[in-house]
Amino acid sequence: MKRLLSVLAALFFFLPIVWAQADTLRLGYTVRGTVVDAFSGKALSSVHVAVPDRHYATVTNADGVFVIKSNAPIGTLVFSYMGYRTQYQRTGNGDMKVRLSPEAIDLNAATVIGADPEEVVRSAVYRIQENYSATPQLLECFYRETIQKGSRYTSISEAVARMYKNGYREGFRPDRAALEKSRILMSQRKRDTLSVNVQGGPTVVLSFDVVKNRGLLFDAEELKLYRFQMEPPAYIDDRLQFVISLHPVSAGSVEYALYHGTLYIDTETLAFSRIELSLDMSDKAKATRAMLIKKPFTLRFNPRELSFLMTYRPQEDGRYRMSYFRSTIRFGCDWRRRLFQTNYTAVNELVVTDVREPAVPITRQEMFRTTDYLTQKAAEFQDPDFWSDYNIIEPSESLEHAIDRLRKRR
Repeated sequence: MKRLLSVLAALFFFLPIVWAQADTLRLGYTVRGTVVDAFSGKALSSVHVAVPDRHYATVTNADGVFVIKSNAPIGTLVFSYMGYRTQYQRTGNGDMKVRLSPEAIDLNAATVIGADPEEVVRSAVYRIQENYSATPQLLECFYRETIQKGSRYTSISEAVARMYKNGYREGFRPDRAALEKSRILMSQRKRDTLSVNVQGGPTVVLSFDVVKNRGLLFDAEELKLYRFQMEPPAYIDDRLQFVISLHPVSAGSVEYALYHGTLYIDTETLAFSRIELSLDMSDKAKATRAMLIKKPFTLRFNPRELSFLMTYRPQEDGRYRMSYFRSTIRFGCDWRRRLFQTNYTAVNELVVTDVREPAVPITRQEMFRTTDYLTQKAAEFQDPDFWSDYNIIEPSESLEHAIDRLRKRR
């Protein structure tokens, strides 16, 4: 893969709790609930939850919990999840309990498995301009990044952002993101004052939109570096998908790290519906160059994982739009004179919650740059009602406890 945006940097001093906000449309109607597997009762995370015929959407958290808001009463919600039947369910009084059933693969799947995987991928790349929006879109998003030191949270940052995405055409102009409102909670413990932070905030999502930034994976030269294999098919939104795995075949011939991954491609439209990639860690030096921006000279960096998930969903006009993003970064750090290594995990998560009209561009003055940190962009005043007007990824119980612990340490 051509040189990817590096996503980590050393952070020398943590900052106190910071908040920022902006005016927004009041969303006075709220529905909460939990989504589980109909047979096992297991909570399902990252289930897409939407209001039919409106743009409002969110996803379930690690405990299967969701909260969705609207400026009008919500009578029905639609739930969709990879490998499960899409389900419409009416709302009622109290929290909803939604049970999704797995989607059975029909006999036509044999035709899907027998297709040539590389030819399917190249055909899907050829049809990107046809399958994705040719006109600009202004998306409202909820974004979260967390950092754990071992099993303990040391940083939790959340923001409502706007993303201006130009059309998916050759020669496109760069997309932009801007913060509307954010909050940052950071540990004040002295042992946490030297750590790492995720750079780029919501702009990292724009950089990893590999369907649009084809030079990262889908140009002709990059595709030659991988072998493709057809896997058993799956359903997304009741639509049958080609499932194609990819693995490096020429990792030693390039100076940068390649990826392992899985591509989900709609069998009818040949649109990319879901992309999962993880950085090849066989060459630690290459992996480090892909992940690390800077660090103290005497600090040793040990890369362990860089993976991400990107999903795209069909809209009313039949074209696909970016819907959800999650990245996971794991690494170890140790000082050269210390015996034990400290392990870190950084997770970025973003869900598109609304589409704004008209698609007003984001100016250079307000844009969030790839070199910015959330802590640097947030204005220093409190917003006691951060959650009130936005569709959000409902915090899981563990994250709520983590926030409480961070507050108590202040």
